[in-house]
Amino acid sequence: MAPSTYYSIDSQSGVALLYLSNPPVNALHPSLLSSFAENMALLQADASVKAIIITGDGHSAFSAGFDIPQFVKTQSGSGAKLPDVNAMLTALVENGPKPTVAAIKGSALGGGCEVAMATNARVATVKSVLGLPELQLGIIPGFGGTQRLPRLVGIQKAMEMMLTSKPLKAVEAKNRGLVDVVVANDDDLLPAAKQLALAMANGTTPRTCALSKTDKIGPPMAARAMVQLGRMQVAKNTPPGMKHPSMCLDAILVGATEGPEAGIKKEAEVFAEVVQHDVSKSLVHVFLSQRLTSKIRGVTDSGLRPRPMKCVAIIGGGLMGSGIATACVLNGIDVVLKEVNQKFLEGGMQRVAANLMSSVKKGRMTKEKYEQCMSRLKGTITYEGFDRADMVIEAALEDIGLKQKIFAELEQVCRKDCILSTNTSTIDINVVGAKTNAINRIIGNHFFSPAHIMKLLEIIKTDSTDKQVILDTIAFGKAIKKVPVVVGNCTGFAVNRVFFPYTMAACLLVDLGVDPYRIDKVIKAFGMPMGPLRLADLVGIEVGVHVGGQFVQNFSDRTYASELMHRMRDGDRLGEKNKKGFYNYDAKRRATPAGRDVEAILAASGAALDAKAANTAAQLRQIKQKVRSFSDKDIVDFIMLPVVNESSRVVAEGIVDKASDLDIASVLSMGFPPYRGGPIKMADLRGAASVRDRLASFAAMFTPVGLGGFFEPCDYLQSCARAGVTLADGRSALGTQMARL
Repeated sequence: MAPSTYYSIDSQSGVALLYLSNPPVNALHPSLLSSFAENMALLQADASVKAIIITGDGHSAFSAGFDIPQFVKTQSGSGAKLPDVNAMLTALVENGPKPTVAAIKGSALGGGCEVAMATNARVATVKSVLGLPELQLGIIPGFGGTQRLPRLVGIQKAMEMMLTSKPLKAVEAKNRGLVDVVVANDDDLLPAAKQLALAMANGTTPRTCALSKTDKIGPPMAARAMVQLGRMQVAKNTPPGMKHPSMCLDAILVGATEGPEAGIKKEAEVFAEVVQHDVSKSLVHVFLSQRLTSKIRGVTDSGLRPRPMKCVAIIGGGLMGSGIATACVLNGIDVVLKEVNQKFLEGGMQRVAANLMSSVKKGRMTKEKYEQCMSRLKGTITYEGFDRADMVIEAALEDIGLKQKIFAELEQVCRKDCILSTNTSTIDINVVGAKTNAINRIIGNHFFSPAHIMKLLEIIKTDSTDKQVILDTIAFGKAIKKVPVVVGNCTGFAVNRVFFPYTMAACLLVDLGVDPYRIDKVIKAFGMPMGPLRLADLVGIEVGVHVGGQFVQNFSDRTYASELMHRMRDGDRLGEKNKKGFYNYDAKRRATPAGRDVEAILAASGAALDAKAANTAAQLRQIKQKVRSFSDKDIVDFIMLPVVNESSRVVAEGIVDKASDLDIASVLSMGFPPYRGGPIKMADLRGAASVRDRLASFAAMFTPVGLGGFFEPCDYLQSCARAGVTLADGRSALGTQMARL
């Protein structure tokens, strides 16, 4: 059924009930808005109608906001042209001849909240929430929200709600003036709304028109002062390049100082501008893509149904294993935790307890819930209880022989339908299961640390993995509140493979004489949580040496084998592990640049590059001169575009089902800035040809010293650039065979 509205009229009372209908959350599709305008006009003109109640169809929502997939079409110019929604709401809902009431159950968010604010009164169930989260999508409220919300709750609270995107629960919304009546349950909602609607129709209760209210706006000078405070918060908390929060405040200020008509006009101007910003396109891309990762062609559309994972056995109670166990028990899944001896087992159990108790201390969990979670956890130093397991997750040391021994034992002690998974971040899944006859039910479950907090679950399938196993693992990821991303089996899988050039490029810059702390500062300003060298400290220098060596071995044509990490390791600068790496760390893990403490190591690594390029010393000197004059943008391109290049290879090889899956994996694991959309989206907004040309210029610069391969644009990137298609669409547009997924 097409998104629409429908209504009924109670002939006895004269109250009309208008339903917003677009399951499951009554999103405001353009067709629904057109139907809404048409039916509102009919009801306002109907002499038998005394008052109109607007509510959401079904039980889950009044309306969760504008239909985001349709919004993408609007951004690209391919969607239906929207009517002037604001003018319609003002004329037919707020100021029409018949009073209107919004009857809210569930969520009234974004455009849904704006529709509700245009009514003359709002009745909500106690569990309802109302808010304007549009800034999360890089836009501002566009249906009058920047004008009506300040007049209902005051400028300060309205700014807070919009800038943080945090909704209000019904009771607080009533206390603030956003809701008029709160009822205890759904059954009381429509009777209460009807009573209020008739009271307004009969004149015993005054109608409220939000745009006409001035009591919470205050004089212009006070409004300017409050908005200025808001601007200070925006400047403090908003990354460079994100203009829409400040522009939202512009619309609020115009309305508060020049009146609602001027404010509505300003809101429309700002909305029309920000909707075309790359920030908005990126944030909308991330929003939609995160909801699509669990849809895998040939798996989730195969007609199979996922089996529930009621009991999960975990091998290894270290930081990773205990984190995985925590995520499971928090979400109602029984856990059998195995360790090699009683001491290690007690440590693992204590880590799970500490993870949970942290939530109790912060007020996020009751002591009763803590006890319930701990009751789901059982420990063992044998395989006792593994016969109950629906899935095993191995989280032991990254040792091939050890893992192969464990999986051979698991095949003997677990049920024949038990999924056998490994949390390895580096080892080929086929190698892990090589000594079993169960390769069809072996899969990778790559969690990111801390596992009970990080949202990404990278699921690694092999060519032999059963579809049912993949489907069950996706469902398991969702059950423990992770975002599952299915990837193919290759060195580094998806995330680690894509980001191996990130650290290597930084090491190359350091070897060429660039200040390492400038590199980190520039990359953090780009939007990453930390720069590549600070990240190396966090992960551990020893880990970096091990993982980097695997990439050099497997991708020798496009890697840079710096000696920097090896020399840091040999100099006992291991990162946060021993509180000294590229940075020095105090007891609270606060980092300060190591400076002189690492000068000799940096110089020695640079000298090693000089020695390797001894036959091309003149060319290397020219490169150093150019690199040392790099702008911040040059440094960003130098480090991030090789990441894009490797991302292009991952897409071309079919390691991911969709290019957007790789973007989401990058955002949720490495902290790639959501407002840049992920490596592929960022490149597509810039243009494949521009990315190709920039990489080619770096390749030309470094070819004389034998390092051009690190930057050489891959075939897929070059093909997309020549054809003028996006990297996201290249596989289908160019007919590239999808070999893996």
